[in-house]
Amino acid sequence: MPKVQELMNRGYIESVLRKVHTGECSVEQALSELKHLPFENLGFARLDYHRELRRGFPEAVFCEGKTLEQAATIAAKIRERGQLLLATRASREVYEKIHELVPDAVYYAEGRVVVAGGRHPPEDVNRFILVVCAGTGDIPVLEEARITAEAMGNRVQTLRDVGIAGVHRLLEERDLLLKANVIVVIAGMEGALPGVISGLVECPVIAVPTSIGYGMSLGGVSALLGMLTSCSPGITVVNVDNGFGAGYMASLINNMNCRDGG
Repeated sequence: MPKVQELMNRGYIESVLRKVHTGECSVEQALSELKHLPFENLGFARLDYHRELRRGFPEAVFCEGKTLEQAATIAAKIRERGQLLLATRASREVYEKIHELVPDAVYYAEGRVVVAGGRHPPEDVNRFILVVCAGTGDIPVLEEARITAEAMGNRVQTLRDVGIAGVHRLLEERDLLLKANVIVVIAGMEGALPGVISGLVECPVIAVPTSIGYGMSLGGVSALLGMLTSCSPGITVVNVDNGFGAGYMASLINNMNCRDGG
């Protein structure tokens, strides 16, 4: 019987399917080998070990709302299966607890992200995701998006503090904007930056509203509504402060284009 770690490996599953194709094993034998532990029930969580097989990337861990022990246990189980660990919204206290069980864990404090394990190499180094933020206060969300996209196997570049209050700062980087395959644009306040950038480029733009702003910014709701009602086409909007979701979607777009040979 193969080890559980092998069952989570795409290459192993492909080898089983080839054996079925060539007649080296029966369908029943293949099912017997592949049915073991597609997920694991820990009582407080059910870990989806086949997420990478279905989606191309393992299950990520959202740490907010979990106890230190829960977050660390989930992280350790993911690494035991040989999968890459990506844990978001992790405080330093959470990281230190994870590090006790996962020695190779690395903490990116600015983005509050923990990563452990080998990252996927880029499918095409000539394609890159550009992550842009309007102000310095948006950098934590930018970092969450950047680290997520890099962990998923993308070349990523960043632009920081190029909000529309000084639009000349953005226009100076127009060549970089035009070279990007996908752009993630992060902004608080009224959330106008994604519309400006979308009007300058032909690639997809993923807008991320942040909770940065004074009173009537309403914790990011004003930026969210502004992005949703932008008159500039080609913008997709994710939830407030959701750098992970934006980085994930940007990766899907970037790597889909690679596989299509575009």
